[in-house]
Amino acid sequence: MKAQYTQKELEAYLDEALSPGDMAQLEQTVREQPELGQRLAEILQQRDAGVHSLGAIWRRHRVSCPAREQLGSFLLGALGNEEMHYIHFHILQVGCRYCSANLEDLRRRQEEDARDTAQRRRKYLESSAGYLRPKKR
Repeated sequence: MKAQYTQKELEAYLDEALSPGDMAQLEQTVREQPELGQRLAEILQQRDAGVHSLGAIWRRHRVSCPAREQLGSFLLGALGNEEMHYIHFHILQVGCRYCSANLEDLRRRQEEDARDTAQRRRKYLESSAGYLRPKKR
């Protein structure tokens, strides 16, 4: 259990932007420390009143997240070196859950497409095998 949570961590918790392990740990701490629940309620009241920090707006609107198309290009290795490094940093170091989920979805679709393509090619080959044999003279 963490002794003290920062404002940023609590805001990330409310935005569901923490890792699953950190989310579970903070939820457990809220159960054990009612004052932490009060801090979360205060943050929600501030948000409802329109009080937002620049960092909170940045995180909530995911300004630093690459577009889905860029993540697809990242998977294909079709980006420039700097862009590749940034996305790698964003996923692994920052630990952006939104981009990680997007990237995983794109990977799964890529694998499914590869399987479908291989199966379609095999069917084409099998259905046209009789036409490919040389004619006897």
